[in-house]
Amino acid sequence: MIDLRTLRENPAAVRASQRARGEDEGLVDALLAADDRRRAVVARADALRAEQKQLGKQVGRARGEERDRLLARGKELAADVRAAEAEQSEADADLAERHLAVSNVVHPEAPAGGEEDYVVVKEVGTPPTFDFEPADHLDLGVRLGALDTERGAKVSGARFYFLTGVGAQLQLALLNLAAAQATANGFTLMIPPVLVRPDIMAGTGFLGAHAAEVYRLAEDDLYLVGTSEVALAGYHADEILDLSAGPRRYAGWSSCFRREAGSYGKDTRGIIRVHQFDKVEMFVYCRPEDAEAEHARLLAWEEQMLATIEVPYRVIDVATGDLGSSAARKFDCEAWLPSQQRYLELTSTSNCTTFQARRLSARYRDENNRPQVAATLNGTLATTRWLVALLENHQQPDGSVRVPEALRPFLGRDVLTP
Repeated sequence: MIDLRTLRENPAAVRASQRARGEDEGLVDALLAADDRRRAVVARADALRAEQKQLGKQVGRARGEERDRLLARGKELAADVRAAEAEQSEADADLAERHLAVSNVVHPEAPAGGEEDYVVVKEVGTPPTFDFEPADHLDLGVRLGALDTERGAKVSGARFYFLTGVGAQLQLALLNLAAAQATANGFTLMIPPVLVRPDIMAGTGFLGAHAAEVYRLAEDDLYLVGTSEVALAGYHADEILDLSAGPRRYAGWSSCFRREAGSYGKDTRGIIRVHQFDKVEMFVYCRPEDAEAEHARLLAWEEQMLATIEVPYRVIDVATGDLGSSAARKFDCEAWLPSQQRYLELTSTSNCTTFQARRLSARYRDENNRPQVAATLNGTLATTRWLVALLENHQQPDGSVRVPEALRPFLGRDVLTP
């Protein structure tokens, strides 16, 4: 959730952020009104409690009719205090609900617009040219004995698959490479839970506009995560971290689950858009003033990983209307897809400023030893989807696929052959 001080001091900036996202700026005025009401109610309740405390002292000294009068007033005050506290409880709940409805304030340099209004930051590498018709990843995967979507659908339904033989080995090699890079860069490797409580899922912002994409186990009141970001964001919930030595960096390796609601007919062939996949995700807690520099580091680490698998890619600055509710700014890395002659998103990194940590009460102590809200950031190092770009960009005329040099120690081979 956003900082209420920002709302009070600069409501115009919060309204402008909502407009940039294409969201209702009326939510800002509703939040302002709820905040004003709560502060007034709290002031009234505090004043009544103070009067009640003072009256108690007077009763102890009074005698006769004066004491009777004060006792009568005491009964009235007790009723007023109960009513004021009930009103305060209602105002607290109303403020909390309206607070959760307002998305994070977008970064001033994030490009305005919708999904197609991103800005290309840079392009790295040259898309390959083939003297043969390039196959898509599904055809390549089937011929290699690496991928089986037909039996995946038979067992679990549409958009499920089996990674078989070299396909399973290739994914493990890729994720192990990502894990090795993360630990080499100072990340603590984690294998987190993939089921989380509602307060943790809500705390990361995934139960708002994107709630339809989340799988829920109603009987247990638990959610399957779509990214290990969720569990890692909850790891330090209700804690005060020691950030005196710098950011806390974690890399979570987990299976991820997404319903892909509303995406029927889009990237349904193969394993581009599926319901289950594996991922290594970076997650960082830091001081708010360090968040922008940390965001640049996460992007650099993503690019480092992309360089190791030797695929051409571009970096885009995602437009405000395409940001998740938690992100103030997001960069995507998209790899070239030869079979479709377009770029495909492989990674993203988001600066969530203090939005998630405020919801989850993840704090640190400043130089004056006072608790302050931390900032959180996330970024992807590798996922199952990377196999798509890897297979297609490194295919050879006979249907074999060259293994990038960095993956060979993890895979034990130079070429995957049909």
